[in-house]
Amino acid sequence: MSTGVNDNELIARVKAGDQQAYAVIVQHYQGYVFTLVLRYVPNREDAEEVAQDVFIKAYRSLADFRGEARFSTWLYTIARTTCLSFLRRKQQPVHSLDQPGIQEAASQLSTTGIPGIEIKTKNELLRRAYGLLNTDDSTILTLYYQAEQSLDEIGRILGIEPNAAKVRLHRARTRLKEKMVQHFPREIKDLSSF
Repeated sequence: MSTGVNDNELIARVKAGDQQAYAVIVQHYQGYVFTLVLRYVPNREDAEEVAQDVFIKAYRSLADFRGEARFSTWLYTIARTTCLSFLRRKQQPVHSLDQPGIQEAASQLSTTGIPGIEIKTKNELLRRAYGLLNTDDSTILTLYYQAEQSLDEIGRILGIEPNAAKVRLHRARTRLKEKMVQHFPREIKDLSSF
């Protein structure tokens, strides 16, 4: 995730009072932040509000950014904390896939689909499969594949050792594959025929 101008250069300009530089940062990272927020806050309107809060908090805390990690790692930490705070305030129930009825609902969704919506891309299929994973699994997969964070950076974000991050990533990949095979066998077959 790099812009034409280095993130550190933009941050230095923002710290010097250039608000346009922050607009460039927001524009560059808005998709990244929104995708992360959607992992925690599935309601699109709420996710948009939380994503805005993330950028406001990041702007207010920019003086604290020391550049020891990538800006996206620092921004992810703010996004995650903001999401967790939002969920605590909302007290949204967390549903485990082990609860009665959840597996059946997910299974029905995968066989009948949502009216008017077809899975057209691998990204859409992955997004739906991520929704079937627990938050920890979808978070580490998002960090590694979409946010392009290294295992060291993931370890820093999650407060674990890089080797533990590697193990968690491997386990999350395995569970993702299992969910995809279980819930989307037809779509996987269709995609592999291209």
